[in-house]
Amino acid sequence: MTLPRGDKARTGEEAFLKRYRPEDYSRPSVTVDLVVLTIVDAVLRVLLVRRREHPFKDAWALPGGFVRVGDAQRDQGEDLDAAAVRELAEETGLEPGQVFLEQLYTFGKANRDPRMRVITVAYYALVRPDLAPLVRAGGDAADVDWFDVGSLGKADLAFDHGEVIARALERIRGKLDYSDLAFSLVPHTFTIPELRSVHQVVTGIPQDAGNFRRRFNRMLADGLLVKAPGKRITASKPATVYRFVRKGEEP
Repeated sequence: MTLPRGDKARTGEEAFLKRYRPEDYSRPSVTVDLVVLTIVDAVLRVLLVRRREHPFKDAWALPGGFVRVGDAQRDQGEDLDAAAVRELAEETGLEPGQVFLEQLYTFGKANRDPRMRVITVAYYALVRPDLAPLVRAGGDAADVDWFDVGSLGKADLAFDHGEVIARALERIRGKLDYSDLAFSLVPHTFTIPELRSVHQVVTGIPQDAGNFRRRFNRMLADGLLVKAPGKRITASKPATVYRFVRKGEEP
């Protein structure tokens, strides 16, 4: 509910805004950084770009960039989510409808960027393995590659991006058991062992096959997933494949 405001208050605010000078106040810059994760060859991998320019020239970093800011009260630039979607497309070639994208955390420690005071709002994106080969480097990156998250040290990356990745891993590991995040890390259709493998790879904890099948059957009963057409060829016998049912979608 919006409370009514008097004419005097509105007139006073309009006068205040006319004489307000944003340039009189120190302001930080704002960026968005993307922790883009996938699973390839049973390894959890994060997408990194090699920086083409200083600072940290030639170092590996998370994809991302500055939020576009307007130059007036009427033009205040883009929303944070819009900036994340734009950077995802520019830096990877992937569209938001192809991946799971969610805001992660805000990192605002002083001196995290040697150029000036920069606050970054981090997002994490989950990419299906079949989409990983489609990722390409953006125009401001010298190279792009998928790295095993277990092989990265915080000191190996530009800025504080090692800390950002660690926070993203903590988030997805915490949400894996009570959300549908795992479905964003398997192909469009998948087998029970393939989904169990995602849980093992992300958490680093072995998943008992019997216990996981019971959990899988509960998801099946709850309508979170359904059988899909076709079979997956395995070493023993063809395996049933399933697909995830999104909210509002008919099974």
